[in-house]
Amino acid sequence: MTPDLDKPPRPGLGVVKKAALAGVLIVLLTAATVSSAALLEVDQLVDIVRTQGEAIPGVKNVLDDVPDGGPQTVLVIGSDRRYQDRKVKGAARSDTLILVRMDPERGVTAVMSIPRDLKAQIPLPGGGVATDKINAAYSLGGPNLTLRTVRNLLGIPINHIVEVNFNGFQRAVNRLKCVYVDVDRRYYHSNVGLPPSLQYAEIDIKPGYQKLCGSQSLDYVRYRHTDSDFVRAARQQDFLRQAKGQFSLSSILGDRKELLGIFSRYTRTDLRSRGPILKFLKLAFLASKNPIREVKFPATDVAGGTYVDISPAALEETVGEFLNAKASGGARQTGDKSKAAKKARKTQRRKQAPGLPPGIIPDKEAAQAAAVPAAAKLQLPVYYPAVRLASGGFGSGERDYPAVRAYTLRDRAKNPYDAYRMVLSTGVAGQYYGVQGTSWKAPPILDSPSDTMRMRGRKYELFYDGTRLRLVAWTTPRGAYWVSNTLSKTLTNRQMLAIARSLTRVGT
Repeated sequence: MTPDLDKPPRPGLGVVKKAALAGVLIVLLTAATVSSAALLEVDQLVDIVRTQGEAIPGVKNVLDDVPDGGPQTVLVIGSDRRYQDRKVKGAARSDTLILVRMDPERGVTAVMSIPRDLKAQIPLPGGGVATDKINAAYSLGGPNLTLRTVRNLLGIPINHIVEVNFNGFQRAVNRLKCVYVDVDRRYYHSNVGLPPSLQYAEIDIKPGYQKLCGSQSLDYVRYRHTDSDFVRAARQQDFLRQAKGQFSLSSILGDRKELLGIFSRYTRTDLRSRGPILKFLKLAFLASKNPIREVKFPATDVAGGTYVDISPAALEETVGEFLNAKASGGARQTGDKSKAAKKARKTQRRKQAPGLPPGIIPDKEAAQAAAVPAAAKLQLPVYYPAVRLASGGFGSGERDYPAVRAYTLRDRAKNPYDAYRMVLSTGVAGQYYGVQGTSWKAPPILDSPSDTMRMRGRKYELFYDGTRLRLVAWTTPRGAYWVSNTLSKTLTNRQMLAIARSLTRVGT
């Protein structure tokens, strides 16, 4: 039975309020109201948080103070158990841990997901230390112990904590009229004919750029049954980045009270008094203007076990990257005429010398054969990649579903556009890249490129996440086309550019 999205869970039932992504999304979006509101209205917004929200007990003395105007780090905790599962007995574990660092002075908001299966030293409430998966800290001591464990692991101050709920996530996405998402592959599971031991959440989301609303968005960010925690974390961060880029300040202002109400009703936080709430909202407003930088947590599987682990050196480097995150900018910004920018672009072009980069092989015949059926269904010219990653091949992620999908894409005004998606696997579970085409020449995903580059007479738009390309796009009078990296950005920049450069029209 579908839970009642209008009825929040009753407080005090003992199960963590869920879904970390909801808190991150809503905080970043709704906080944009503060600067434009009159003082009276600001007070009203603060009162919404105070009166409709629920406090997390016992964390005040564990959190670190933050100086006025300084950056703040927020720990967001969520559980993978749905509202109707609250009656299940036994201790809950936190299945999602996300750190968000808002630092307006650096011009970027850093987001880092911590794998739930990470091997960690958990300081026990009664004394001593337990070695267990980091998500066990919640069952042993709730958010207080989770906070202490994360802070001890990373060695950084944590200023606020938020627990969130899947219902709030769905309501926020629907209130914002859904989100356009670049879906990398097919996500599918049906419980029909399966024994209870093999049943889990049903899902059916097809590959390709499309609009996802509340329940579909939730299914998308929760999925992990044929990939891993690392891929799911990358999927959640990618969803957040795409969602944040699609809503203007003016669109959020009209719904500010409702969105803050959703945030308050479906979360628990440490924020209870007017001063800290106002300070946090103001900082979140400033941060909402900045791009999101996704920081990967490079843990590795422990041989013969169910843990993942990270070396002290890798942990130190990752923490440093998180604390000192920078926007994808500098020499790659479109229109930058500085000598440094020109030199960087020249160096990049030189790297695209004739010849294929390591790991890329020609495969024109297979790609053309896969693209022809889609081309027969569309008025849009279909371009396919004449080269691919050597370690993989064409595949949608589902055995009985084609690697190329032709479909109709609609904008927010419901205007129809031809579209197709070619899905390719890297050969690693959960890692897919692809080629997208659509007659919609200005989809939201192509807003604000980092740079441009000319190759073989075409002008490509480049979209970076840090130093790694996540998207290479090309527009024609008939439509828009792009090459999407995997969710974890596993293809190198040279590989991405080689695939984009090889795009060939069906019939030529």
